[in-house]
Amino acid sequence: MFSQLRIVIAEDAAIMRDGLTQTLTRRGHDVVAAVADADALRQAVDAHLPDVAIIDVRMPPTHTDEGLRAALSIHRDHPKVGVLVFSQYIETRSAAELFAGAPAGVGYLIKDRVADVSDFIEALSRVAQGGTVLDPEVVRHLLGASRRAEALATLTAREREVLSLMAQGRSNAAIAATLVISPGVVEKHVASIFAKLGLAPSDNDNRRVIAAIRYLES
Repeated sequence: MFSQLRIVIAEDAAIMRDGLTQTLTRRGHDVVAAVADADALRQAVDAHLPDVAIIDVRMPPTHTDEGLRAALSIHRDHPKVGVLVFSQYIETRSAAELFAGAPAGVGYLIKDRVADVSDFIEALSRVAQGGTVLDPEVVRHLLGASRRAEALATLTAREREVLSLMAQGRSNAAIAATLVISPGVVEKHVASIFAKLGLAPSDNDNRRVIAAIRYLES
């Protein structure tokens, strides 16, 4: 039996927000606020200082990472308030930032992978008590991002210049003209970039596109 928690919910989908509220209330918890955007979330946490906040990643106005940004500010300003990110999406960069500082009282669960309400309540209670909860899929993404960052860090300054121009859609000839080097030298740099990023030849993958995406993600 879990002790009663005071909870703030931030979820822009009305049905999901209402469903979470009813589920938690039936389990004996006190939902002190249920809001639809990040600004209202911050205001609710400031006003109620709950035990834990359940936060979706993508909320108005841009539906990108407003929820995670709000989670970061709440975790910084109210370290005793647990923060459980509960979303369909994994925003790797913001998630890494959230867990990089003080991960106590922080969790990240994927909606589609939570099959049991009791498991969800247990995770929520753990975060409220200062524990850390991470969905294995989130861990996999964070580790993958870390490895990609390490690979990019091995590139030389010239290789990063070449990769930057590749990310702009430039051909080898255009890169050579821009950097005032020969096309053959560009080809060598490109081959080295592919090798360092672990991009083996493939019939299905455009290595230039993948390399460019990794650069832009960094």
